[in-house]
Amino acid sequence: MDAETQENHLKAYGITYWVLDQGEKVEWLLNYRGGSFLMADTQKTREECKIRGVSFEIMENSEAQSLLEKISSPSVNQETVILEKAPRIAVYTPKSNPPWDDAVTMALTYAEIPYEKVYDKEVLEDELALYDWLHLHHEDFTGQYGKFYGSYRATPWYIEQKKEAEALAHSLGYEKVSDEKLAVAQKIKAYVAGGGFMFAMCSATDSFDIALAAENTDICEPMFDGDPSEPGYQSKLDFTKTFAFKNFILERDPTVYSFSSIDMTYKRDIPREEDYFSLQTFSAKWDPIPTMLTQNHTALIKGFMGQTTAFDKSQIKATVTILGQNKKNGEARYIHGTVGKGFFTFYGGHDPEDYAHRVGDAKTELALHPTSPGYRLILNNILFPAAKPKHHKT
Repeated sequence: MDAETQENHLKAYGITYWVLDQGEKVEWLLNYRGGSFLMADTQKTREECKIRGVSFEIMENSEAQSLLEKISSPSVNQETVILEKAPRIAVYTPKSNPPWDDAVTMALTYAEIPYEKVYDKEVLEDELALYDWLHLHHEDFTGQYGKFYGSYRATPWYIEQKKEAEALAHSLGYEKVSDEKLAVAQKIKAYVAGGGFMFAMCSATDSFDIALAAENTDICEPMFDGDPSEPGYQSKLDFTKTFAFKNFILERDPTVYSFSSIDMTYKRDIPREEDYFSLQTFSAKWDPIPTMLTQNHTALIKGFMGQTTAFDKSQIKATVTILGQNKKNGEARYIHGTVGKGFFTFYGGHDPEDYAHRVGDAKTELALHPTSPGYRLILNNILFPAAKPKHHKT
């Protein structure tokens, strides 16, 4: 899985998932040649790798044993993690076709990793218990329809989505979309606390925490929910309810395409050609979880924009681990933490291979980016629940 020898990093994750789904175990060699995978040599696996264009090398049993012994040495920052079971994957997405693409579903589809779609009805009916891993992407849990009001309120897709969201909320017994989305966020929080794995990108990161903090407060203006927001709602936010963020200031203007001071989109001053973030280095033996999540063939990742591009480091809780950041700009791009028995990872930005993806833009063709390090971070998270339980202890 290094830069020199692997021709298709993304599909390599699909091969690993496929092997796990066959009932076989896989050993993830953390920090060894970009985080390589060691699996039993079978003719079927060789053929599958060739069909999918995934590079592989054959090792004798004695060679593999020698390698594992070297990795186990206390003197090297490497570790072996056993992957035991293909995780059941759910993607939180509406049944309608939104005018933007989801990096995770594109990664899953390209890597040939199966997933199922769930949305509010399924979440509220406790169907998340059927899954090991949940993905949230371009979503707004605050009931403000993505803060698209300023630019898109007259477009047919915005009008239709607002109508659909209101109809769904009413059908589920809620008067307001904001109330229904809060209930969904709380169900997801309970899923994570019970041992689930949640991965969120773009606006699903900060809007999720904002909804939890505003549990007892109306922060929506009349164009969103039909009545005024509650006076002084900023002072009524409860940051003890959130997963990752603290002390943030909400954006009061409904026409501004931003939720709060968490997001760095309008604070950053970085030329595109200098927009990168670096992955942190962790001890593979003592910190296997962050090490798993940062496996890559490069430590420097191209930046990319989103409605929520990056997180203000001053507003991240001390209990949260920063996995990737731009230190010069004071922003975190990739963070991880625990809630109860479960885990969450937040990844800022919309599409790792499309710097400034706009509403209605054509989707990225991952066949043109088979070695994308930004997309590898997504796929690391998908394999995380497959790891042997000892690596999930904190």
